[in-house]
Amino acid sequence: MNKLKRTVQELFPNSVEYRELQEILTIKNGRDYKGFDEGDIPVYGSGGIMTYIDAFAFDKPSVLIPRKGSIDKLYYVDTPFWNVDTIFYTDIDTTQVIPRYVYHCLLREHLEQYNTAGGVPSLTQKVLNKIKIPVPPLEVQAEIVKILDNFAELTAELTAELTARKKQYEYYRDKLLTFDVHGGGAGEVEWRTLAKIAEIGTGNHNTNEELEIGNYPFFVRSQEVRQLNTYDYDETAIITSGDGVGVGKIFHYISGKYALHQRAYRIHITSSDVLPKYYFYYMKSTFLKYIEKNAVNSSVTSVRRPMLNNYPVPIPTLHIQQKIVNVLDNFDAICSDLNIGLPAEIEARQKQYEYYRDLLLSFDNCSQVINVERERERENEPKRSDVIKILQYVFGTVTVKLGEIGAVCMCKRILKNQTNTVDGVPFYKIGTFGKEPDAFISSETFEEYKLRYSFPKKGDILISAAGTIGKTVIYDGKPAYYQDSNIVWIDNDETIVLNRYLYYVYQLSPWHISTGGTIARLYNDNIANAKITIPTIDEQTRIITILDRFDQLCNDISMGLPAEIEARRKQYEYYRDKLLSFNVEEC
Repeated sequence: MNKLKRTVQELFPNSVEYRELQEILTIKNGRDYKGFDEGDIPVYGSGGIMTYIDAFAFDKPSVLIPRKGSIDKLYYVDTPFWNVDTIFYTDIDTTQVIPRYVYHCLLREHLEQYNTAGGVPSLTQKVLNKIKIPVPPLEVQAEIVKILDNFAELTAELTAELTARKKQYEYYRDKLLTFDVHGGGAGEVEWRTLAKIAEIGTGNHNTNEELEIGNYPFFVRSQEVRQLNTYDYDETAIITSGDGVGVGKIFHYISGKYALHQRAYRIHITSSDVLPKYYFYYMKSTFLKYIEKNAVNSSVTSVRRPMLNNYPVPIPTLHIQQKIVNVLDNFDAICSDLNIGLPAEIEARQKQYEYYRDLLLSFDNCSQVINVERERERENEPKRSDVIKILQYVFGTVTVKLGEIGAVCMCKRILKNQTNTVDGVPFYKIGTFGKEPDAFISSETFEEYKLRYSFPKKGDILISAAGTIGKTVIYDGKPAYYQDSNIVWIDNDETIVLNRYLYYVYQLSPWHISTGGTIARLYNDNIANAKITIPTIDEQTRIITILDRFDQLCNDISMGLPAEIEARRKQYEYYRDKLLSFNVEEC
């Protein structure tokens, strides 16, 4: 944010002008596309891309604003496009505003609040033209766009990752739940119809009976779970829709008391050799294809009771069923659980984007916004440790910059007249780093500096930034002081990465050493930008145990090869002296 702060202070120290949209852009209607041939030009409606044709209506960067329907969804397009009459496009005066900046400003406006219709949500040019947005200099707009796009890009990447994880989950789910109807593939598999392993029924409630706050879940014909104060069943069951737009795609797993809609089906497994959760996953994987072949079509697709009764279900052993459930539960948690999965990260990043968007686009008091920005960032930003742990959980390892696991720290400079060569607290310079100190500071100075400035914790890995660059020492916690910028350490969180693991990683010299000055140095930025791979704490512990054994074998004089070498050396000296000690008289 420092560049933005400087730009703001230089270009508008007092205030920012707000302008109506009609002063900075022209809102234009869309047209029908059906007279054109297929091509690679996207056609936009209020719901997004509808199709592709061989002609465009506009070929400059533009913000598309839905006229009817999903008026809260905006689209930024910087390639040629066509738009139909349910969505406006904007011809933007780029001498005043950057199109992408306008996009972020309009997202902040929440255009749904300008709805002019009682039925289908609608926006009019007249209303839109009067909306005001802040118009700082183009340099500031560009910096704001850069910052906000970084948040949006990360959200998009995480969303893509979540989509990939869901596809991976669906792949493994379908693989695990695909059985040969004639047997084989997963040991002994028996096929039975659903009626033979379950009790099937419907509820007796209507949707309009739902309560805003109720004691029991109320399952209707959608993925949304509603509430009632009464319950119909107390059991473990799988719920699916009997008709409507979600038929074949809506499934709930419930264990306990619940209420049920009159056109939703409950499936209560009664067979002792079928796990209800196994059947739940199997139904989610295969039921839609089954009903597409067998469903009754009228105004909507519906599921009739005989179709459920005759639905074929493979029954492997309970051991295999449980294994399938374990694997799919893990995938489902990663994809769906807001406490540990990527959806939580996406939601956090979206909130973070919205916070910074509103902060950066509120120019009523520019100096105040910039001054408090750093504190707000710490307050609202998700903890890095939480993000890293999530990525470790999902991927096993995560590659991060050292600066992401803690700040690069150093002690405050000690003046020459504050040191002595007699007594006090040891003071280590580059030349005495890891050896006996050749200087000391007073205990009073040490205690004062320890309270006021950075100071390593026991176990922190101290790094030599000059001289023998990259040399490391594990701080033993004893009173000692270190030479300011020449000896540094990471203020590390050991819930993310263990110091002993860092000690070994540092032996790989992951950082870039700057050689452009008078002497080669390891600057703080070199350390902060060095990338390391962090596995889980359990895996770090395993790696440390192995490397410690090698270290002990190679270096401990009391055991391992050094001890063996020392024994052989003494043996050699013994026989050497014996063989070379001639008794003249005996000769």
